[in-house]
Amino acid sequence: MNIPLLPPDRRREFDAELRRRAIRGGIVALAFFVLVTIFSGIAFSLIATIAVVLALYVVPWDLIRYGRFIVPAVTILLVSLYPYFRDSMFEIPLFGPFPTVDTAVTMTIFIMMAIGLNIVVGYAGLLDLGYVAFYAMGAYTAAWFASPHFGQAVTFHLGSTGVNPEAAGFHVSIWIVIFLAAIFTGIVGVIIGLPTLRLRGDYLAIVTLGFGEIMPQIARNGDNLFNTGFNLTNGAQGINPIDPPGFGKTISDFTGLPEDYLTFNADFLGKEIGGIEVFYWTAVALLLFTVFCSVRLRDSRLGRAWIAIREDETAAAAMGVPLMRTKTWAYAAGAFFGGIAGAYYASFKSGTFPDDFFFNISVFILCMVILGGMGNIWGVIVGGGFLAYLNQEGLGNIGAEINQTFGTNIDVPLYQFGIFGIILVLVMLFKPEGLIPSARRKMEFEEGVSDEPLYDVQK
Repeated sequence: MNIPLLPPDRRREFDAELRRRAIRGGIVALAFFVLVTIFSGIAFSLIATIAVVLALYVVPWDLIRYGRFIVPAVTILLVSLYPYFRDSMFEIPLFGPFPTVDTAVTMTIFIMMAIGLNIVVGYAGLLDLGYVAFYAMGAYTAAWFASPHFGQAVTFHLGSTGVNPEAAGFHVSIWIVIFLAAIFTGIVGVIIGLPTLRLRGDYLAIVTLGFGEIMPQIARNGDNLFNTGFNLTNGAQGINPIDPPGFGKTISDFTGLPEDYLTFNADFLGKEIGGIEVFYWTAVALLLFTVFCSVRLRDSRLGRAWIAIREDETAAAAMGVPLMRTKTWAYAAGAFFGGIAGAYYASFKSGTFPDDFFFNISVFILCMVILGGMGNIWGVIVGGGFLAYLNQEGLGNIGAEINQTFGTNIDVPLYQFGIFGIILVLVMLFKPEGLIPSARRKMEFEEGVSDEPLYDVQK
C-alpha cells in the first residue's frame, strides 16, 4: 500500500502495524467465514461484511493524516443505512438473523443510557446502582407533558403532532419535551448527588441503590400521592398514550420531514419508509449527540478532573480538584443523557409504566458498561448493543435454535438475568478491563499499581 503522506519513520510504523493487524484480522476473518459458511452457506452479504470489517480493522487508519475520521464516518454511514440492507444480511449461527429495525431502536436507546452511566461510573469512578431513577424521570416527564394525563385540569398545546388540537391535557412537542426531560433529570441528579456524594465506595453504592428503589415505588403508588388524591403517575396502570414525535404540517410541507411518525409513509431511496425507520434514524441522531458530548466532556478539563478522582480521590483533592462540585457535575451529566433516553423511549413505546423502572434495569445498564469497558465510549457502545440485543431478541433466537437442534423445550429468555450474570462473571475472570477497554484502564490491569519497595529493603 502506497501512503505518500507519511514520513519515513511513520511509514515504517505504519507497515509494521499493518502486518500485525493483517495477521490477526486474517485469522479471525477466516475462522468466522468458515463457521458461518458451515452453518448458513456462502452469501454475498457475508463476503461484503468481512471485506468491510477487514478494511476498517486491518489498515491502521489512525497513523494516516485525517485517517482517524474514516472509521467513524464509515460506521455512521453503515448504521444509517441499516434498514436498507438488513433484510439481505446473512444469518449468524445460533443467533439467527440480524436484529429487526424495531429491536435496533431499543438497542440504540439503551446504548444512550449506558453512555450516560459511563460518565458516572467510567469517568468519575462513582458506583451508581440507581441510574434507573434518571431514566424513569425522563420517561414520566414525557408522560406528563405529552399525554392526556392531566386532562381534567388543563388543556394546553404547543407544537403537538398526531393528536386532536382540542385534546385535553398537556400536549407539548416531543422535541421540547426531550429538552425539558434532560434539564429536569439533570437537576434531579444534582439534588440526589448533593447529599450522597460525600460518601465513598460501598456506602455511596448503597445510598444510590436506595434512591433507585424509591423511584419505582413512587411510580407505582403515585396515583394518590401522600393520600392527597393527586394522581401523579396513574399508579400501576402507567400513563398512555404518549404523543408521537413529528415536525408538524408546516415544517413537513416545507422540508419533507415527517409530520407524524406513526402515520408517516413514503418512498425514500427506492425503499418504502415507515414510522419505525424514522424512529430508528432519530434514535441514531440522539446517540450521535450523546457520543459527541461524552467525547468532548472526557477530553475537557472537567473530564480530566473526573478521571483524577477515579484514580485517587485523596490525591485529586490535594491537587486542588473540588470533589463535591466535580462529582455533582458527573451525576448531572449522566442524568442529563438518561433523561433524554427515557423521554424518547416513552414516546417510542407510546406509554410509560412503573414495571419498567425496577432495580434490575440499573444492574442491566451497569452490566453494559462493565462488559464493554468502563471509561471507553466505543466499548460501552459494543457492550450496550450486545446485551440489549440479547434482551430484546437474541435470547429468543438462541432458545429457538437450541430447541430445534436438540428437540428440547427450554424457555431461554426466562433465565436472562442468570445468563447475563454468567457473562459478567466470565468477563471479570478472563478480561476484567472489559471487551474494549480504554488505554488507561488496560495499562492499569496489565502493569498493576503495586508500589516499588524502598531501596533499603531491597536485596
